[in-house]
Amino acid sequence: MIIFFIFTLSWLAAAVGLLAGGPEAANSFTFVLMFIPYVSTAFVPARTMPTALRGFAEHQPFTPIIETMRGLWMGQTSTGVALGHEAWVAIAYCLGILVVSFAGASWLFRHRTAV
Repeated sequence: MIIFFIFTLSWLAAAVGLLAGGPEAANSFTFVLMFIPYVSTAFVPARTMPTALRGFAEHQPFTPIIETMRGLWMGQTSTGVALGHEAWVAIAYCLGILVVSFAGASWLFRHRTAV
């Protein structure tokens, strides 16, 4: 799961890097992306968050990925109720982001390097 997630973020960073006007702009996007896990269930359960943050935390890509990794590290197998559902949601998020990022980066690369 971690390798798949890193692979997905790598393609997202490549697409943003090709879209950005320069290295500083591309770096600032990854800097913003670094703070999204703080509004997920990585540190506190979603039910303890304020209502405005709870909805975002429950429906963003980092939460199912974190919950899947937490379940795997705690020894749950794929037959575990939480891990089974969260793992499929995490894979779907990663796959969706990967497909869009790969297609975008490929298109941008072809058009930016065409002479």
